Amino acid sequence: MSKFVIHGGNKLHGEIRIGGAKNAVLPILAATILSGKESILRDCPNLKDVHTMIEILRSVGCKISFQDSVIVVDSSTLYSHEIPESLVREMRSSIFLMGPMLGRCGKIKISYPGGCEIGPRPIDLHIKALKALGVQITEAHGFLECEVQKLKGCEIHLDYPSVGATENAMLAAAMAEGTTRIINAAKEPEIVDLQNFMLKMGAKIYGAGTSEIVIEGVKELKRAEYKIMPDRIVTGTMLAAGAITGGYIVVTNAIPSHVQPVVSKLKECGCLILEKGNTLTLKAPERVKAVDMIKTLPYPGFPTDMQAQFMALMTVAKGTSFFTETIFENRYKHVDELVRMGAKIKIDGRVAVVKGVPKLTGAKVCAKDLRGGAALVIAGLAAEGETTVEDIIHIERGYEQFDKMLEQLGAHIYRIQ
Repeated sequence: MSKFVIHGGNKLHGEIRIGGAKNAVLPILAATILSGKESILRDCPNLKDVHTMIEILRSVGCKISFQDSVIVVDSSTLYSHEIPESLVREMRSSIFLMGPMLGRCGKIKISYPGGCEIGPRPIDLHIKALKALGVQITEAHGFLECEVQKLKGCEIHLDYPSVGATENAMLAAAMAEGTTRIINAAKEPEIVDLQNFMLKMGAKIYGAGTSEIVIEGVKELKRAEYKIMPDRIVTGTMLAAGAITGGYIVVTNAIPSHVQPVVSKLKECGCLILEKGNTLTLKAPERVKAVDMIKTLPYPGFPTDMQAQFMALMTVAKGTSFFTETIFENRYKHVDELVRMGAKIKIDGRVAVVKGVPKLTGAKVCAKDLRGGAALVIAGLAAEGETTVEDIIHIERGYEQFDKMLEQLGAHIYRIQ
């Protein structure tokens, strides 16, 4: 199993470009099924989850090439509606295939999805939305068998603004008969990116980024070419890495409006941040100040995907910070590992109390999920001595060449195969 070895103490300095967003490209890859034509996607991240989605699309008959961050999908050769269980178990985002497969084939057989174990992420909202569109769903032996003669536009009220359920409903409704309204839709930027790709394909859809999305079904979609949005979580992670080392970094190909909750907290803890176009420049103090309260919320609130990285930053801040995790109940797996490095953190249910210490100490730690693993790397950058982060397979699900990005900014980090 691969691992990262980090020698802490170097201030990050320099410029780094942010690539395409994992959480945007996965539903867009699923959407390519709908047209039955060629789709060209640019600035795609070379990640394990992306390769898993490509393998899933190949398994149902799509022809795909991936070279130099460009993915070309020809879905005209689709011949199966059954998704291999082994691939679905690897990645939760495989659930995005339900909407487009039903729109294209009228049926899909898929097992319950896998992914990081960060707490229950039930797919009942996905099922409820698809049933509202007329889909018959049978659950048996860990599989979902879904079938529909003709998808019918309707009004879908989501009990919670779930990103996945919103995207699945959008994809299923694109070629449904009539108009579909999604009420209490999630507002994440990745949903806007999916809408923009669907518009390129000829879908009639508007409202993404607000709490109500309207889709007028069309009979046919066309060939499309599209550039994936920059990854806002990678942007936030690099800013946190710069901040914990007292560094000075320039982040390019970012969308500042997408990371405002993170930027706001970084300013609160003493960082100077300049926004200009698609560039963010961060100058950090020698030691940041604690932020009173961080509460994870659906967008545009503070993202749950940045909670662990920000907690790593707060372990060396002056003062005490309080974290409240409202999205996932099991998202403090990184805490025990940070404590091994000398952090002072107490957990009470969904609340974590972090008392900053002057310095962390290098240790052997284990990445137990994607963002928690990134947090351990960030902590290692500021720790005294050597830190070894094991099981980095989790980190590589969401960060393309994380070690090379940090090395480019002056970090002393290397990967052991």
